[in-house]
Amino acid sequence: MKNFFYAFFLVILSSALFFSCSEGEKNDELVEEEQQTTSDSKQVVFSAQNVFNTLPDKELVLSLIEKNNLEYNPDFLNDPNSVTKYNIEFFKAINLGIYGTDLTISSTFDQTQESMVFLKCVNVLAGNLGVNAAFDQRMFDRIQSNDNNKDSVLQIITESFKKVDEILKNNNRPGTSAIILAGCWIEGLYVSCQMAQMVTAESIFKTILSQKESLHNLLALLESVELKEDEKFLVKDLKELHKIYEVAETSTSYDKAAIAGITQKISDLRNNVVSSNS
Repeated sequence: MKNFFYAFFLVILSSALFFSCSEGEKNDELVEEEQQTTSDSKQVVFSAQNVFNTLPDKELVLSLIEKNNLEYNPDFLNDPNSVTKYNIEFFKAINLGIYGTDLTISSTFDQTQESMVFLKCVNVLAGNLGVNAAFDQRMFDRIQSNDNNKDSVLQIITESFKKVDEILKNNNRPGTSAIILAGCWIEGLYVSCQMAQMVTAESIFKTILSQKESLHNLLALLESVELKEDEKFLVKDLKELHKIYEVAETSTSYDKAAIAGITQKISDLRNNVVSSNS
């Protein structure tokens, strides 16, 4: 049974994983590496790990899969033709995260042809950001040879985004990594809210409302890195979304009305960052 919400949480999980080890556990090598980093870098790793730790339990996600049957809708994803219009690093990074989410969603829904289109978008932006080594021909070949194995494809995507973070970290660009993760989170919530308009299950709305804590930790991550003045609208808008969450979580009913404010705000932010070409 196909369900978008698996894709939503899996893509945030996969994106958060390129800051940490599987299931939030750190191996000795990573711990030793962190001990050698600056306090600022430690803050980035810690905050990203917090985003990961506050995601819904996998068992909850699996139960949502069993109870709901939602169809793939490419109209909710970013237009692949827009990839060439992102001209500055901030929009390249945030849309790399967005296309990374779209790649995971299309892969989860077994949309092989569209997955390859989104993979090319990811490769273009990764190249523009100087991290195209993470999406080389070997990675393309591995995906094509595993196109009938969803778990393997998603693991390959996760490994590639881990490599992106490694490259950026080695080049002292933690802010770019944080912006990529923000793009993943924004797209995941945006498409979830769009899909939620087609269901009535309370569990779906509760799951969306439960994302306030992961948003809080995403904000902590973004505030721990240095953003340019014209990039700070991202933090401003996410803080406004956080306030909307504070109101929404007091709702005693779980329906479209309960997430209306969240849906509107995340739609405005997401459409802003995908439509900008400056």
